[in-house]
Amino acid sequence: MEWLMQLKRDRRKIRLGSGWGRRKWSSYVKLALILTFAVAIIFSGHRSWRGRAPSANEPFPPTISGPADPIDGDSLWVGHDEVRLKGIDAPEWKQQCERAGGEPWRCGEAARDALARLIGSDDVSCTIRKRDAYGRMLGHCHAGGRDLNAQMVISGMAVAFGGYGNEQDKARSERRGLWAGDFEEPRDWRAMHDWEEAR
Repeated sequence: MEWLMQLKRDRRKIRLGSGWGRRKWSSYVKLALILTFAVAIIFSGHRSWRGRAPSANEPFPPTISGPADPIDGDSLWVGHDEVRLKGIDAPEWKQQCERAGGEPWRCGEAARDALARLIGSDDVSCTIRKRDAYGRMLGHCHAGGRDLNAQMVISGMAVAFGGYGNEQDKARSERRGLWAGDFEEPRDWRAMHDWEEAR
């Protein structure tokens, strides 16, 4: 009779243990799903969402400054404000170009990296001119005394777009950045792709 009681106790322990194991396993699955979702948000697109997007006619401050986080080669977050560098146009995040030998390269990512290097660990200060059709502030920005708008064009990682013609001529003549191979003008690339995908 004692052995029967022991068997019942053992069976109960097994059932309790299995339930605990299932609960523990379930917790790990939930954690893995949450982490997967977070990673997907980070890497599915280069833009992080920092609140409600403003409209094109909302007011804007004359200047903003603070730590910056590049979005692509011609736009960045300064704090919670999205700023587009006025007078230049850089390859879109997903855009590819060709090197001199015809080898493809991810020039959109390279342009963003070039802007990140220009900023370094310095705060960015921007003089704001207006908002564009998407509500982004348009401005001229500096970091550590460096003119980010001009330097992106001089480095060949952005093209002139209503300004910086002399800087572009220098980059083109020295075959810097994009000018070392073949590339599609960013505005032409955008015209061939869905804008939301391009962003």
